[in-house]
Amino acid sequence: MKVIDITGHGGTDVLHLGQRPVPVPGAGELLIRVAASGVNRPDVLQRLGNYPVPPGASDILGLEVAGVIEQGDPAELAAAGFKLGDRICALVAGGGYAEYCVAPIAQTLPVPEGLTDVEAASLPETFFTVWSNMMQRARLQPGESVLIQGGSSGIGVTAIQLAKYIGAKVFVTAGSDEKCAACLELGADFAINYKALDFQEELMRLTDGQGVDVILDMVAGSYVAKEVQCLKEDGRLVIISILGGSRSEFNAGLVLRKRLTITGSTLRPRSVAFKAAIAQACLENIWPALTAKRIKPVIFRTFAAEQVAQAHALMESSQHVGKIVLTWS
Repeated sequence: MKVIDITGHGGTDVLHLGQRPVPVPGAGELLIRVAASGVNRPDVLQRLGNYPVPPGASDILGLEVAGVIEQGDPAELAAAGFKLGDRICALVAGGGYAEYCVAPIAQTLPVPEGLTDVEAASLPETFFTVWSNMMQRARLQPGESVLIQGGSSGIGVTAIQLAKYIGAKVFVTAGSDEKCAACLELGADFAINYKALDFQEELMRLTDGQGVDVILDMVAGSYVAKEVQCLKEDGRLVIISILGGSRSEFNAGLVLRKRLTITGSTLRPRSVAFKAAIAQACLENIWPALTAKRIKPVIFRTFAAEQVAQAHALMESSQHVGKIVLTWS
């Protein structure tokens, strides 16, 4: 099969089209003939050597795919409601940049009715991440407010729509007026251009000094001090990436006085059982909204698999709004 290999850690020039044997699914797994592969920030980090592959996972890049079930134990498939030839999408710990990919059956979901393979490939990584962090760890509730850092990213456009779907008030940051406009179009109530305004000052102005209940943060670093200031009493900060650095200094006294929760998580190394529970929650709570078009995939651009270097360059430029997807002929 064709795969995207890397010759070593470095720039986009280390990416190239290669050949590997088709993987063989084991117990509880299925083989997917891949039509489309989502491109995510962790793929770039792995290419750079900053995101280790979990033990036992494929070293091939790619954390989400869509396609058809090519192979699997018929009884195991049937128990999960699948059969050979079904259109599905899946979250994987690696191996997504390939014509064939093995996935745990428990991390596999049917393609929502009416969606293309490209749209389906954009779902698992972002929706699993947002559900487990914004909804489960941060416990965002209807009527509460949330600040989503990086609202125009793949995670951001997903979080905006899910927060609005449950009835929350949504504030976002983005790096340009155009990106802010895109976030507002997706349903955000307020969008702050962090390159033109101090997001802490602007958020407190917009909330009459009250702040928000939840913050979904992909930056960390110096942002954490400001975010502690921006949270209401009993507020929850969830850190899902550290693009701004792994070290933060903040006012711990505020954490005590406001009874704040600061937490975070990474999804890739978690167990199949943990991801299976998220998959079931997404199937029950999000998939009907996707079918009903109340939540929609946001695809910025697709690339043929052999154009993967261009896809990664676009991801690193942060010029996109939504998801970048590779396609396989």
